[in-house]
Amino acid sequence: MKNYFYAGTAALALTAGLAQADGHLAGEQVTVFGTWLGPEQTIVEEVLSVFAEKTGADVRYVGSDSFEQQILVDAEAGSAPNIAVFPQPGLASDMAARGFLTPLKDDMGPWIKENYAAGQSWVDLGTYAGADGTDSLYGMFFRVDVKSLVWYIPENFEDAGYDIPNSMEELKALTDQIVADGGTPWCIGLGSGGATGWPATDWVEDMMLRTQSPADYDAWVANDLKFTDPKVIAAIEEFGAFARNDAYVAGGAGAVASTDFRDSPKGMFASPPQCYMHRQASFIPAFFPEGTSVGEDVDFFYFPAYAEKELGNPVLGAGTLWSITNESDAAHELIAFLKTPEAHEAWMKNGGFLTPHKGVDASVFPDDATRKMNEILLGATTFRFDGSDLMPGGVGAGSFWTGMVDYAGGKDAAEVAAGIQESWDALK
Repeated sequence: MKNYFYAGTAALALTAGLAQADGHLAGEQVTVFGTWLGPEQTIVEEVLSVFAEKTGADVRYVGSDSFEQQILVDAEAGSAPNIAVFPQPGLASDMAARGFLTPLKDDMGPWIKENYAAGQSWVDLGTYAGADGTDSLYGMFFRVDVKSLVWYIPENFEDAGYDIPNSMEELKALTDQIVADGGTPWCIGLGSGGATGWPATDWVEDMMLRTQSPADYDAWVANDLKFTDPKVIAAIEEFGAFARNDAYVAGGAGAVASTDFRDSPKGMFASPPQCYMHRQASFIPAFFPEGTSVGEDVDFFYFPAYAEKELGNPVLGAGTLWSITNESDAAHELIAFLKTPEAHEAWMKNGGFLTPHKGVDASVFPDDATRKMNEILLGATTFRFDGSDLMPGGVGAGSFWTGMVDYAGGKDAAEVAAGIQESWDALK
């Protein structure tokens, strides 16, 4: 049986206020298990300490770098924590089907729909079939990442007289304008060691959301809409329209697959610039030149939707799902606490946190860049989770990656799609 106690000074972060607490949960223990370690563990403990001080509950957090394996072991052994924080909804869905998760209270779904931007998306992402086949809301998303971003150097745009595009049509026109002016629009790199190819899957997922309905995206992720469907092939080719055009990509199309994703944005910082734009998630500044200031030296804009398709403003991203794996009244109250702006703002002030909660005080964000990124999230009409992360590992972290490398190298999109689908069909 796993012991969810932890020792040392970390315990003080959660219990410091308990001596003064006279809340209704005094004496109740709530255990929380997630993936956060190091500085992030300190922050999540600070968030949980707010709940502890408000209620008198004894809240204990444990982080692990083998969360996915351990949570299953603990659930099967009957020793699960009260709350598990899933890094992706796929595992939560599987555990709900096996009867290891407890549905959230009935008021949670309507609250999320009303108070989260693209609220129905968040309800859908946390709703799964239980052991009896009945759909229920099993999770609350708290802390989100955004992938639908294009990075650029403001000075480069200003010198060339370029404006931020507000639609995919304008982005493609800007791409052509940069070429006409003698420049190279994009830096794209798919290299990532054993994970080479994953950046292209993000492109394809974003293109699926910009060319097809959310229902089609969901069907694709569930293998109800096959990779061989013309809709999916067209999304792959939308990526190819950027990545397989020698004039559009720094180093030419042949360099896309071999360029490491961590190195690919560096061309924006060259003088003269080797490229003007780089599509990548919110984490990419970690690989920018040392001392680069986001919002000043480099900035970003929303990877836009097609104006003519009327699919709103879809956002691709990821997030952590808080679910009840060992039911108690205190566990339900902790989930309810995540509805409060106070819970979100406790992490917001520390940075590295985005939220679709429409009621938070944006001034709490530590910098303008994070605030601007959160505005993109709040402007979403649809939010969808990274599709490859929801697919079986053999596809989402296997044939989809390698297929995109083959496609970037010149292989036909339909042929690549057929190979990916064949690998999915072969899974048992």
